[in-house]
Amino acid sequence: MATARSSKTRDLFEALAHPLRRQILRKMIEDEAETSPRDLAHDLNEQLSKLSYHVRVLASCAAIELVRTEQVRGSTQHFYRVIVDARWARMALATTGDPPEKAKP
Repeated sequence: MATARSSKTRDLFEALAHPLRRQILRKMIEDEAETSPRDLAHDLNEQLSKLSYHVRVLASCAAIELVRTEQVRGSTQHFYRVIVDARWARMALATTGDPPEKAKP
């Protein structure tokens, strides 16, 4: 039977398989500050809906955590910080082996 820790490790490993999730984590680690999906979408030039989905995946595998919410123009903005502490994950994020990004139309 899998333990909760091994389940989270597997989930994190699978989450890091997606290049956008690695980009999100790298950006958050680089900035060393809490940030929102809205800010990340702007910084990474991605659609908010797409980026928000990937942020939720990272939160579900305990790579990031929700630290606060804020009301902005009638909606709730969520702010996250990186909490991933697995050495192997930090090492994987430090590599630059990602394929080049495709140009967006």
